[in-house]
Amino acid sequence: MTKWKLIINLIEYQLNSAGGESINTNGIAGMNAVAEIETDFHFRKPTKHDGSVVWQLIKNTKVLDLNSSYSYLMWCEIFSDTSIVAERNGEIVGFISGFFHPNTTDKLFIWQVAVNESERGKGLATKMLYQLLNRTACGTVQYIEATVSPSNKPSQSLFKGLAKKLETDCNISDYFLSEDFPAEGHEDELLFKIGPIKNKK
Repeated sequence: MTKWKLIINLIEYQLNSAGGESINTNGIAGMNAVAEIETDFHFRKPTKHDGSVVWQLIKNTKVLDLNSSYSYLMWCEIFSDTSIVAERNGEIVGFISGFFHPNTTDKLFIWQVAVNESERGKGLATKMLYQLLNRTACGTVQYIEATVSPSNKPSQSLFKGLAKKLETDCNISDYFLSEDFPAEGHEDELLFKIGPIKNKK
């Protein structure tokens, strides 16, 4: 059992004991009886048919940069192995887009993390990240990277909390400056680098 799976098991136990929501573990082998309990969220790879719904989800956050609808169709189709959607009762309520850095498979870059307003504060973003890390396609990942603006405190807490749970470092450095963007008013983007992710087995 990997360290990530052990952490998921512990989270499952704590949430179920508290009457809270738990992680969907369908398809993950080696889980104990606690982790096999039916859950409210269903996690899966996105498909091109999810693109328009994901676009609307991003738009509704009113915080994330809204890209073209075409870009989300493309992302859900081409980068599905490193992206994820979360559903409740058949409705998409969470989305993470990610990709591998060119020429390497040990760095997973997280582009956008979106959670429906109705599901915020329930740890859904962290659950989606763990689901991604447990995919076969992400078995070589040693680092997670993401850019976060200084005012985006929830995302900063998300990645710092992930590093703490994985018992690894979270290094923060300058990456994109406000003057790098074509329009005024865009904040700097700080690079969060989490890793190395150790003791996977």
